[in-house]
Amino acid sequence: MGADTFAPDVNGAARFAERLAAGLVERGHDVHVMAPAASRKHGTWKEVHEGAELTAHRLRSWRWYPHDWLRFALPWRIRQNSARVIDQVKPDVVHFQSHIIVGRGLSIEAEKRGIRIIGTNHFMPENMLEFTLLPKAWQDWAVGLAWKAARRTFGRAEAVTTPTRKAAQFLERHTGLVGVHAISCGIDAHKYAPNWEPRTENRILFVGRVTGEKQIDVLLRAITLLPASLDVKVEIVGGGDQKRNLEHLAVQLGIADRVTFTGYVTDEELREAYHRASVLAMPSIAELQSIVTMEAMASALPVVAANAMALPHLVHHGENGYLFDPGNPQDLADKLRMVLEAEPDDYNALKARSVKLIKAHDITRTLDTFESLYRGQRVTDPVTESIPVILPD
Repeated sequence: MGADTFAPDVNGAARFAERLAAGLVERGHDVHVMAPAASRKHGTWKEVHEGAELTAHRLRSWRWYPHDWLRFALPWRIRQNSARVIDQVKPDVVHFQSHIIVGRGLSIEAEKRGIRIIGTNHFMPENMLEFTLLPKAWQDWAVGLAWKAARRTFGRAEAVTTPTRKAAQFLERHTGLVGVHAISCGIDAHKYAPNWEPRTENRILFVGRVTGEKQIDVLLRAITLLPASLDVKVEIVGGGDQKRNLEHLAVQLGIADRVTFTGYVTDEELREAYHRASVLAMPSIAELQSIVTMEAMASALPVVAANAMALPHLVHHGENGYLFDPGNPQDLADKLRMVLEAEPDDYNALKARSVKLIKAHDITRTLDTFESLYRGQRVTDPVTESIPVILPD
């Protein structure tokens, strides 16, 4: 398995790769992960992820300083490193999680050796542009080059996957690929216990990277539009380059005493945050699935999310939460009020539907489907989505 970002990195792609690798180990597979080293130390050793031991091939990496933690493998050595690891491991299958550096090298060398290749896309241009330092005028050109590179790398794979049907259509449209499989990242819902205790406060939770495309500023502005009687508290879990700017914005908006930035937390602390919350707010416009939203649903949280990219696949308007117009603080505030002012029975119904809807994303189905792809078997994409028609208010 090849990844440009892997634990201890904290993002959706890294979390998916970690859970997939661990799940495959638990099923008896010998799993090797090739990824950038998380520090200057590089080499091959055993690592434990999600309680499962796998072999990690950590490549020499450089820190990308425009980003607050990102390290990348050296692109001019990726083919040499890929050839070395493949010849050492002699894998039956190569599954890359990104086309940018590691996936490119692994796919080229695996193709030369006749090894079956599976590719998964987690890439969204919005997730990268703000860290490239490119002038605005050059960004469209850079995005075009990135999609051409994606077409070349994914074109080497026998099967290409991405987390949702909308994300698959997005990838096909931008690369010209056909037959992209929509396979949920999956979640082990048993690790997230619903909390049915009556609410004692109105607490809005955001979890994720604190970066521009997450549009956390929209959430903070929405808070100022909520009635003071709701006495809303906001918890922002995660780290990123925009944390300081958002802290300043909270001060400017006069809500700093109601907003807590917790930074990175442990898995146990994250589960506690889900239990404390009344609702998850997900204002991001660049989610190919959103593992965070799935974790919140498994914790029986209603969700208010931007009506963008793949979020409508998880948040069914009026069932387990509400969708709002992306970038619109007033609409976000209105939808948050619908949850926070709901009668107890209606609020519990939103919670119950979150738990019900997440069952379709059981990671067991995800593992079954990828095992079939690895074996070259024909697969039918798991049905996990039902996009509601949203009528005007």
